[in-house]
Amino acid sequence: MQDTKPSVLKIAREGRAGEDATPLDLGERVRELRKARGWTLEQAAQQVGLARSTLSKIENAQMSPTFEAVRKLATGMGISIPQLFTAPRSDKVLARRSITKSGEGKPLVTATYEHEMLATDLSQKQMMPYRAIVRARSIDEFDGWVRHDGEEFMYVLSGTVSFYTEFYEPVEMGRGDNAYYDAAMGHNVVSVSQEDAVILWITSLH
Repeated sequence: MQDTKPSVLKIAREGRAGEDATPLDLGERVRELRKARGWTLEQAAQQVGLARSTLSKIENAQMSPTFEAVRKLATGMGISIPQLFTAPRSDKVLARRSITKSGEGKPLVTATYEHEMLATDLSQKQMMPYRAIVRARSIDEFDGWVRHDGEEFMYVLSGTVSFYTEFYEPVEMGRGDNAYYDAAMGHNVVSVSQEDAVILWITSLH
């Protein structure tokens, strides 16, 4: 019976199509990805579902991984298989990471919103994520439009809001609804449900 699984070599070639054809050292790539995540060899082996000895041999080019091993490596590291065979475009991998457990964000309370700032331990971020409880029940509670540089993404986590923008009619939005917009355009959000609505905001900083 013919093996219908794609070959590792084919996947590697597809993932690197249009890029420099310089061969990629898979073992070195796996080691870099592991270290970028702060994993020991033992921790990485548990995460990807391979024996520690197998992972060690792959990193040291002592064995060629099977397709199943490649699949486990990619899945366990949270990347696609082609990405496993694609070196970073930048020579510098920052490997930045920030985790904010539920309720542990930095509070910032205003008259209309109760913000919980997230990923506050990272400096020079490219975007600012925060969770907000919408206290306002009327557009009149705001002292004019909110405006700032950048673009913004808003996702309603619970409740119902009315999303006001400077150049559009208000839109009622419920759980799961979201909006991406120019933050320099005046905007405000009002809770129209019985309970305070909760939203996730992500604001670009450049």
